[in-house]
Amino acid sequence: MASVNLRNGESQDSLLKRFRKKIVKSGILSTIRNKRWFVSKSEQRRMAKKKAIRRIKRRAFKDNE
Repeated sequence: MASVNLRNGESQDSLLKRFRKKIVKSGILSTIRNKRWFVSKSEQRRMAKKKAIRRIKRRAFKDNE
């Protein structure tokens, strides 16, 4: 559970900005997006395989530069 406390003299905007950063950094938002719909085990494996292939291609491209 992410929480932030209001600091002395801090505006509501900066408080909200800190809270959003903390949520993104903790990975809560991506977890919620991933669990929005049911994904079967086979689909998860397929997506993980595609992600790994993209990652490998990116590394190969980066090494060639």
